[in-house]
Amino acid sequence: MAIDDTSLPSRRKVLTYTGVAGLTAVAGCISTTDEEGNGNGDGNGNGDDDGNGNGNGNGNGDADGDVYEIGMVDSLTGSLADFGERNQRAKDLALEHVNEVGVGDGELEIIVEDSESESQAGVSAAQKLVNQDNVPFLIGAVGSGVSLSIYESVIQDTEVVQLSQNSTGLGLTDFPGLLRMSPSGRTQSIALADIIAEDGYDEVAVTYINDEFGESLYDAFEEAYEGEIAYDSAHNAEEASYSSLVSEMNSSEAEAWLCITYQQEFATMVTDMFESGYEPQLYGADSNRGDTVIENTPEGSMDGMKLVEPAAPEDQDNYQDFAAAFEEEYDEAPTAWSAFAYDCVVTAALSIAAADDFSGEALGEVVRDVTRPEGEEVFTYEDAHAILADGGSASDIDYQGVSGPIDFDENGDPRGSLVVFEVQDHDYEAIEFRQS
Repeated sequence: MAIDDTSLPSRRKVLTYTGVAGLTAVAGCISTTDEEGNGNGDGNGNGDDDGNGNGNGNGNGDADGDVYEIGMVDSLTGSLADFGERNQRAKDLALEHVNEVGVGDGELEIIVEDSESESQAGVSAAQKLVNQDNVPFLIGAVGSGVSLSIYESVIQDTEVVQLSQNSTGLGLTDFPGLLRMSPSGRTQSIALADIIAEDGYDEVAVTYINDEFGESLYDAFEEAYEGEIAYDSAHNAEEASYSSLVSEMNSSEAEAWLCITYQQEFATMVTDMFESGYEPQLYGADSNRGDTVIENTPEGSMDGMKLVEPAAPEDQDNYQDFAAAFEEEYDEAPTAWSAFAYDCVVTAALSIAAADDFSGEALGEVVRDVTRPEGEEVFTYEDAHAILADGGSASDIDYQGVSGPIDFDENGDPRGSLVVFEVQDHDYEAIEFRQS
């Protein structure tokens, strides 16, 4: 389903449909075309004078220059939709900033598909993008299990580049061809083990979501925690009630409870705890925090809870500029997850500008280089693109993201730091930053 963008402010502005309501309304089948062409070409990027030329991953032509189409699988609906909403806003902002400068002599477009926060739907979305839209670069996904399923079912053994915007599951490290912008959750697990011990708890009850993300973070926590794990149990997603689970956790007599799960599930757990009169000291990972939890839990039911998630470099000028633009556009502050999504788009655009051609093979050769420390530090897409436009190569630039230094290692993992939040007056307050 294509969206007519002729009603949008400018062809150099946001080129994709904005807003969760609109995204959901088109059932996750989103595409864009240049206002001067219909996107139908010969598959080799040879556009005609009317702007036709939606190619097969070798460059897409329009009357004014190339249109480079890449794909994105995001959680527009489902249990991780809070992440998807902010990702889409950051993606749109990044597209605006990229296309104000241009990508070589052209511009970037992103086809967005909905994973529904589930692996099966995510794989179907990726298959559509890779096999029908022929994108050579795929941003995706949010959930770690979804990202891994996409990689193993769709991307592996192809030349398509996959860069996850939000996945922190430890299992991604085992697949060097699967890049991610957010750091491994191992750092969160170690930090949680330290924080619980520092708070004076020598035993803890733990529950974790029954998928790769939950299992891998729990395994890392179990290895790092020096106290006693008085109770541990996996739980399934999207249960109507977790009253039996929280009753078992309460029976363990552990005063500290660690819940590694997603927002929808955690909101249900908290409500069940509150209605049962349980008052544990709660701890959680990045996926526990979000507006969905605040809006769907009783006032005061989580006060004192501590959560750990990746941090953005709030003292860095480029992050401050990004945050100001985000707040002006959407009347809310971005999160570190928004910054990761923004940097995925910029990294893709720089890779396209630096590559010899618009193919997965060529993009794969440069995607790591544009953020490596061997090059000149640049803090905006505009400055990085200027070096490339002046004859520089990928190794001549070291893009410092709005999410901080990226520097993909041999496993496709970036650098990162952490922020500790505490729930105060039924809201999240940052109380501490930690280096990972």
